[in-house]
Amino acid sequence: MNIFNESLQLLLEKLQDWLNQIILIFPNLVVALVVFLLFIQISKLIRKFALKGLNQIMHNKVVSGLFASIVQFVVVCAGGFIALEILQLSKVVTSLLAGAGILGLAIGIAFQDFVETADVFGKVKKMGLRSTVLETTKGQIIFIPNKLIFENPLINYSKKKTRRVDLSCGVSYDDDLVKVQKVAIEAIESLAMVLKKPEVTLIYKEFGDSSINFTIRFWVEYGKQHDFNYARSEAIMAMKKAFDTNEISIPFPIQTLEAGNSLTKTLKTSKK
Repeated sequence: MNIFNESLQLLLEKLQDWLNQIILIFPNLVVALVVFLLFIQISKLIRKFALKGLNQIMHNKVVSGLFASIVQFVVVCAGGFIALEILQLSKVVTSLLAGAGILGLAIGIAFQDFVETADVFGKVKKMGLRSTVLETTKGQIIFIPNKLIFENPLINYSKKKTRRVDLSCGVSYDDDLVKVQKVAIEAIESLAMVLKKPEVTLIYKEFGDSSINFTIRFWVEYGKQHDFNYARSEAIMAMKKAFDTNEISIPFPIQTLEAGNSLTKTLKTSKK
């Protein structure tokens, strides 16, 4: 019983200490909360005016919206930092400042129209401080948390304004491979959308089951996904036409069926 009473006494003393601490910091807590709420309201007004001004000088609404959100976020953070300082939580302030580097990533993505990240490929439609909205080539709208973008590789397809097209094909074992290479490259180079530099290249990859397989590579200007799809489609038609003209065959997959001894014996038995 004595042990129980001692434990209860210790618990009550601990609770009393906590209550005393709450009473001591309560005025600061109220002031900190008022300051933070005030900064939130101010940030909304600043974002509204910032967005209006940015839309007048910038044509990219994704970028202007992001910058307006960043301005709002900075104002809210300032209020949060002041509130934490009032509560004498300077270490928390330091940790939050260290994590602010994610803003740099967000600004960078806003200028990259077509990106691939976290196994999603699409055009950046909107950026927020918590998530990014991508529109896929099929018209789907996908919300990706910025945390995933920050933690995963990001492939940028728009920054260089050019993109390489890799087109795989196969030719018959009877065809002259030097001739195939020459005809295919000339067919691709004849297309208006194909860039002269880097030059068109053809590389043989393997001996397939019914064909010798190769990949032909060329570069096109890339502003939207349609540019890439259209160039690949035109390349397929041009190369097929060139192969037909030069009697180069693209073989069908071949399957060989063999009748074993067991089948032969069965047929003989049935005849008897």
